[in-house]
Amino acid sequence: MLHLSAAVDQPSAYDAASYLTLVRLAERGGLDFVTLGDGFARPGPDALAVLARLAPATSRIGLVPTVTTTHTEPFHVQAAVATLDWVSRGRAGWRIDVSSTEGEARLFGRRQADPPDALWQEAGEVADAAAKLWDSWEDDAEIRDVPTGRFIDRDKLHHVDFRGTSFSVKGPSIVPRPPQGHPVRVVDATDGAARGTAARYADVALVRAASAPQAAAVREQLRSMAADFGRHPDQLRVLAGLLVDLGDGEHAAEPGHGGGGPRQTPQGPLYRGGPVDLAELIATWHGEGIVDGFHLTPAEPLRDLERLVNGTVALLQHRGLFRTFYPGSSLREHLGLARPVNQYATTGVRHEP
Repeated sequence: MLHLSAAVDQPSAYDAASYLTLVRLAERGGLDFVTLGDGFARPGPDALAVLARLAPATSRIGLVPTVTTTHTEPFHVQAAVATLDWVSRGRAGWRIDVSSTEGEARLFGRRQADPPDALWQEAGEVADAAAKLWDSWEDDAEIRDVPTGRFIDRDKLHHVDFRGTSFSVKGPSIVPRPPQGHPVRVVDATDGAARGTAARYADVALVRAASAPQAAAVREQLRSMAADFGRHPDQLRVLAGLLVDLGDGEHAAEPGHGGGGPRQTPQGPLYRGGPVDLAELIATWHGEGIVDGFHLTPAEPLRDLERLVNGTVALLQHRGLFRTFYPGSSLREHLGLARPVNQYATTGVRHEP
């Protein structure tokens, strides 16, 4: 199954309507999910709040905001992501990121910036704690028995008693278990420091690669690492991340660029060409098993997303390579991922980290 997603970032855009236009366009194309970036060093609205606002105005597409794990409280992060899953009726994801600069650290004044390895170790611990907190309510913990006045079966709430290197969480969560069990966790695994966290905890790994051999090598490494962590490699979807500029017609603006593939730029791998050439690249990389799909960032949000949906996606659908409708209602269903079994309900005892 080919998976396609897109970024809907818009520099200096603060009105919900402009984001809604892009998300609805991506939904019309049947894309698995959209991402909205965020961070302490960039101006703009809170990504999670924006997508929570858009959730009732969309019906199928996955909504994946960036939420950093540095300088934030893990308990609050997991509750916010779980809430997005509830308000979207099971379409939430969480793009995990870290904050690495001294300037960002000074915004909070609690700690200095740590090296990447330490930050991503902490991010993995936050992802682990979040999963335990999402499971701290069993699916049938809510009784809502009006005659007896019992709202919750307290035997089906669990303390997680999680201790990481920089935080601890007792639990349980204040939000019932999300509709998906665990909202989908996404990690950009381009940098080596993030790959262990991606292999161990992510459902989707993004890899910004300018060539097929580079993308294939990282995908194989991630799948091997996932197996080493006791996961089945097929539980991890690896998507190639590309910046796409579709403003130059059907053919490449430079010889060999569009049809020949992306090139490396200071902003990351860039594909410049037409929607037809992009469809060929996507079909080739996916057909050869290089990646499980693509995460595409339009150079000009509205123009390039329109050409992506109306040109590239339509051609892939016509060739039978991409779906023409959503087979389910949750983001996990779009990605072909099972809903996780609640670890506490399975064991019947309190889980210790």
